[in-house]
Amino acid sequence: MRWVWLILGVLLVLSGATWTLQGVGVLGGSSMTGESMWAVIGPIVAVVGLVLIWLGLRKPSQ
Repeated sequence: MRWVWLILGVLLVLSGATWTLQGVGVLGGSSMTGESMWAVIGPIVAVVGLVLIWLGLRKPSQ
């Protein structure tokens, strides 16, 4: 179960980073580009991903 938290966390961090970069206009080619809402949602999702990674690393293996 530990690897599930890690994989999910990594996916959320990558998604959050992508959404943030699109929201601030660094990455183009999407309807999210330049939308400030994604510049707020992205970091929140990335932090949730970091928490899941942390939980996956701390959780004892069964």
